[in-house]
Amino acid sequence: MIRLGYPCENLTLKASTNYTLRLGSLSEERVRAKVAQNLADLERILRWNARHGFGLFRIGQHLIPFASHPAFPYDWERAHGEDLKRLGALAKALGQRLSFHPGQYVNPGSPDPLVVERSLAELRYSARALSLLGAEDGVLVLHLGGAYGDRKAALRRFVENLKRETEVLRYLALENDERLWSVEEVLKAGEALGVPVVVDTLHYALNPGRLSLAEALRLAFATWRTRPKVHLASQDPNRRPGAHAFQVSLEDWERLLAALPGPADIMVEAKGKERGLPHQLRAYKAEAKASGLKPLEEAVGRRVGGFTGKKG
Repeated sequence: MIRLGYPCENLTLKASTNYTLRLGSLSEERVRAKVAQNLADLERILRWNARHGFGLFRIGQHLIPFASHPAFPYDWERAHGEDLKRLGALAKALGQRLSFHPGQYVNPGSPDPLVVERSLAELRYSARALSLLGAEDGVLVLHLGGAYGDRKAALRRFVENLKRETEVLRYLALENDERLWSVEEVLKAGEALGVPVVVDTLHYALNPGRLSLAEALRLAFATWRTRPKVHLASQDPNRRPGAHAFQVSLEDWERLLAALPGPADIMVEAKGKERGLPHQLRAYKAEAKASGLKPLEEAVGRRVGGFTGKKG
């Protein structure tokens, strides 16, 4: 079986889990208002996803804006812990897998101690939020970051700075990128930390290294103790290499299905969010729901690459 998801917001609902504010405006009253908005929209999105066939959702990094910053004005765990627990229970009941994906500024392999300190703080916040949500299969996705002219040294720092972060490592998964770190290299870092690897198909297309997509997926899937996750995106033809298109192309979808070694959770990283699937698949999904046909993923899987979509 394949499950699908998308990141951070739902365009149909006009709902987001990423409402934030400026650091200069940081106050308890303003933060609490943004958190309330994010949590309310998270609930709306989870319920909508369950009704429309989505099983994954990536929560916006600003769910609790500036939670990892030293100037944060209150104890966010105490203030919002019960709400997070309730929403986590709802997600579980609705079959929704949750994740976070901190941005490029989170770089534990940096040679700058201040960057490392801030990066670890952000990762601890993300992991703590997943713990409070009770997300047993939650995932905290992270890139390896910069190489700083010495790849081996950067990788050593990355591993050294993370190896004692027990709560972070519980959820951590490492992802390849489009410029510096191929899947093959990320697999080495994952092995050193004992964490799984996410293959991003657009990043792979731009930085494939020595592995075929099928080989990369096979090796990455072997690192997972829970259901493997994959990121799927298509290149925006009008923007720089690596920029995501509004919608995943049917060709990229079929290429991934043909290479998958087994069941997977696929995060559709498209600017169109829940609208990011190819038109042909979204139309089938609506038809299948109305007529009681087998799930889209099974039907397409039989057609492309012989993937049967068996439960796992």
